[in-house]
Amino acid sequence: MIEYKGYTGVFEYDPSVGAFHGRVVGLQDVVTFEGRSVDELRREMEESVEDYLELCEEVGKDPERPYRGEFLVRTTPEVHRAVATAAEAEGMSLNAWVETAITAVARRKPAARAKRKKATS
Repeated sequence: MIEYKGYTGVFEYDPSVGAFHGRVVGLQDVVTFEGRSVDELRREMEESVEDYLELCEEVGKDPERPYRGEFLVRTTPEVHRAVATAAEAEGMSLNAWVETAITAVARRKPAARAKRKKATS
């Protein structure tokens, strides 16, 4: 992943053309970039984001922001109750407790999350 101005780019290597192809995630608009090295890929992503921001300004559109910091979670009443009880027991709001829990999981390396997922399956 590459980050620039709050935007995150993901990429993969295409051996048939000897280049990396990437896209900015979390947007409905399409912002892509490519490069033959990681340094070039990073520069191209930055240029693509700058082009996107300039285009939005030219057409009078607010640029999309990848994430606004809130989302809805649907769960069962039993899980809702258990989480709310755990948060209260720790003296935290439900929001703060959930943020702490998902932050801990999100910071784990992908391989660690995959191992845990297999163990619970």
